Amino acid sequence: MRKELISDATLVSSYIKGDESSLEILIKRHKQRIYSFIYSKVYDRDVAEDIFQDAFIKVIKTLKKGTYNEEGKFLPWVMRISHNLIIDYFRKSNRMPKFDNGGEFSIFSVLSDNSLNAEKALIKDQVETDVRRLIDELPEDQKEVILMRMYNDMSFKEISERTGVSINTALGRMRYALINMRKIIDKHNIILTN
Repeated sequence: MRKELISDATLVSSYIKGDESSLEILIKRHKQRIYSFIYSKVYDRDVAEDIFQDAFIKVIKTLKKGTYNEEGKFLPWVMRISHNLIIDYFRKSNRMPKFDNGGEFSIFSVLSDNSLNAEKALIKDQVETDVRRLIDELPEDQKEVILMRMYNDMSFKEISERTGVSINTALGRMRYALINMRKIIDKHNIILTN
């Protein structure tokens, strides 16, 4: 029987018994789905790649330790591990991901400029943290549009295709997101300048 047709559960148990190639098939089989899920949360290819690899390191450790007991539910299990790693990532960094979009301008990009002194770097981090908190307070549909636009540099056409709404709706959500962010800034007297 061709390995591509074997169930996840069978591949997992043959990997546990020492067949390394079974894990490769599992990774190839699910990579696109897991990676897309991670990317849809962090909007950064490097970070998504790191989290994806960390997830599979955890998978390997658990399988080698013999503590895997999710019979037949391999994909949901890996998705749960990935989801927890995404939460850890945001918790640890407590700020927005840093982007290097190959020279493209992004409003929240943090320049890796060594001439920034420590104080300025701290202020930049604080501003990022504040902006991240502002975004987190937005309604889900507005948050989604602002993350896609600001983090991922997506056009409103791409946003409308990804979210299944019209371009006008996507533009409207962006506008309301910015209005709401201003309201939150005023309410909390947040100062976003350095």
